Amino acid sequence: MKIPRSTLEQWQVLQAIVECGGYAQAAEALHRSQSSVSYMVAKLQEQLGVELLEIDGRRARLTKNGEALLAKARELLGDAFQLEQLATSLAEGWEPQVGIAVDSLFPVELLVQVLRAFEPWARHTRVNLEETVLSGSEDALLEKRVDIAIVSRVPPGFLGDVLMDIEFVAVAHPCHPLHALGRELEVDDLSRNLHIVVRDSGTLNPRDHGWLSSNQRWSVTSPHTRLEMICSGLGFGWLPEHKIQTQLEQGLLKPLPLRVGQRRKLSLSLIVANPEVAGPATCRLANLIRTVVKDGIVHRPLCE
Repeated sequence: MKIPRSTLEQWQVLQAIVECGGYAQAAEALHRSQSSVSYMVAKLQEQLGVELLEIDGRRARLTKNGEALLAKARELLGDAFQLEQLATSLAEGWEPQVGIAVDSLFPVELLVQVLRAFEPWARHTRVNLEETVLSGSEDALLEKRVDIAIVSRVPPGFLGDVLMDIEFVAVAHPCHPLHALGRELEVDDLSRNLHIVVRDSGTLNPRDHGWLSSNQRWSVTSPHTRLEMICSGLGFGWLPEHKIQTQLEQGLLKPLPLRVGQRRKLSLSLIVANPEVAGPATCRLANLIRTVVKDGIVHRPLCE
């Protein structure tokens, strides 16, 4: 096993000399004697067989070889500091990984805001995000794949906090045959037309929430695909109102004039899988979800 001849400490001293402008300034910044700083750099150059510094007046400057080597050394120093920070985080109980399952009905803008707020706190925590439909988040909890879940139904054995209500509205393209009838619609009218639904991503206890008992039904796996299909005039469906505001305003979708059942409501809840043993990262992320949803704050992208 080969052992490097140089040390991170030597490279840190070299970096200090360059950034501070000289040996004396580096010694003061590092709380060392000037002689020890000089010795460490001289020893480093001897070990490498390469001149790293040259004196320009009263300032110490890197040679071309020194510039190339120190650039790489800065990466190693950064990695070393991150390693120490990771060790500190782990010692404090900060989890190296947090899993979260989020129902596709949860507003994407709020999810991004939550993750943006979480990122500075969790530089050493990986986030595994599962985007689910219907019972998919419940499966993730029951199979112990995630620490946090946003669900449309709280499964037995878990406790949840209600986050928000999601309102659905029955819609179709303005030129769809259902709108052409020019009257209030009944269930029989719907059963004679194509109903487009999103398939449950869960497998343990799959659900068909909001589906009509109709043979004219197509199932897709992506909510976005369903939206595009309905906007194009292919079928109708109950869509979450907060996700179709633009399409309604642009005239791509129009609410169906149902006599009953035009609107439906569903609640989303937040569940921490094991609240008694949840670590700091899990608790922080859960609290951020509660706060962002309560405040309803959606910041604009950084580039705007």
